[in-house]
Amino acid sequence: MYGYKCEYCRGTVQARVVKREAFKHKTQFVILEDVTIGICDTCGNRYYSADLVRSVHDIATGARAAEKTEVVLVGHAA
Repeated sequence: MYGYKCEYCRGTVQARVVKREAFKHKTQFVILEDVTIGICDTCGNRYYSADLVRSVHDIATGARAAEKTEVVLVGHAA
């Protein structure tokens, strides 16, 4: 699935397992842990599979239960 050219810099997109990746879905965030994504080896742009995006959507809409919930601190810049 990976090994293709980055659409931004023409570097190569490599599969990488990341500890945590946050996704914004409408008004909330979903964090996936130990997930494989594509990362350009030159510019660092991230690429996500359709299955991964579907998982984010399912968790955000309640179609799939989240495994845990965490508190996130939110503030405004001074």
